[in-house]
Amino acid sequence: MSGGTPNPKLKRIRKYIDFVNIISQERSIYAFQIDQPEEVKPEEVKPTEDSLKGAKTGERTLKEMAAPDTGDDPLCIVFPELDKPLKLNSGFLNLLPKYYGKSGENPNRHLKEFKVVCSSMNLEGVKHDHIRLHAFPFSLQDLGKDWLYDLPAGSITTWNVMASTFPGKYFPASLIGSIRKEICGIRQHDNESLYEYWERFKRLCSSCPQHHISDQLLIQYFYEGLLPTDRGISGQNTNPS
Repeated sequence: MSGGTPNPKLKRIRKYIDFVNIISQERSIYAFQIDQPEEVKPEEVKPTEDSLKGAKTGERTLKEMAAPDTGDDPLCIVFPELDKPLKLNSGFLNLLPKYYGKSGENPNRHLKEFKVVCSSMNLEGVKHDHIRLHAFPFSLQDLGKDWLYDLPAGSITTWNVMASTFPGKYFPASLIGSIRKEICGIRQHDNESLYEYWERFKRLCSSCPQHHISDQLLIQYFYEGLLPTDRGISGQNTNPS
């Protein structure tokens, strides 16, 4: 259609379309408002004095747990109460044998050497067992000291407890069984004198005090291991010690 006076019919159609669009928009907005649930605001809860106190307590506990422990850890040894403090001089401590916890070290031999050194230390009014209990930690190094630190707090109350606990760690049942077998099957070497054989047998027995073999059986094992030429000399009067 060329330019000129607008068609009245066309104008009415356009107005009708505009009216319909307006109505459609209003209905859409109205429907949206109905479908959308009303936003529910959470109820504002004001903290009470007790809850604040609990939160602070919990926060303090977490901080305490995270903070390094600067207190003294309880020791495994419970030292006996003495009338006066027991002081061990550096000269004595330097004489103590050292045990490192390495394979091949004999804990029973360490205890024997340790007792020999401690026997030279005499303090008036102090028992030797008390001296041993105080001095023993100074004889341990490296893995040996780690073992001591890992013992439960208060588990060592006397020297006898220490002397029995220490070999139990470094002298396992498998090693005891191996030495028992060696004692039972000991044999005198061809070029070994009766004295040398006897000394070797004693060293073997003393290396494992936990062998639990009676003296009668020890005598029997020693005698059965003798060379035929030496059996008549020794008889059965040998008493291993």
